[in-house]
Amino acid sequence: QVQLVESGGGLVQSGGSLQLSCAASGSRISFIAMGWYRQAPGKSREWVAEIVTGGTTAYVASVKGRFTISRDNSKNGLYLQMNNLRPEDTAVYYCKGTSTGRDYWGPGTQVTVSS
Repeated sequence: QVQLVESGGGLVQSGGSLQLSCAASGSRISFIAMGWYRQAPGKSREWVAEIVTGGTTAYVASVKGRFTISRDNSKNGLYLQMNNLRPEDTAVYYCKGTSTGRDYWGPGTQVTVSS
């Protein structure tokens, strides 16, 4: 059984920074890709960023230049450095790991950006 758990969320002022982490536990698994999603109140879940095993990254336009995704393949760890945060970044942030045949999700961590 594989579990993903996010950490690092919290309350920050506009313009501030946070780093989210996602740790995998349980059975050893290799993720083809890992990514971050977010869901704001009253909105559907939105893809934020992704990184594949080779290191290629991709971002939604609204976070490009402010967020950086990285991973530690040896630990199946995933990170999201978020700089210059804005109130519209307020959401629950979810980690996702994709292996052959299925996706794994964490329970989420709340990020709140005050204006």
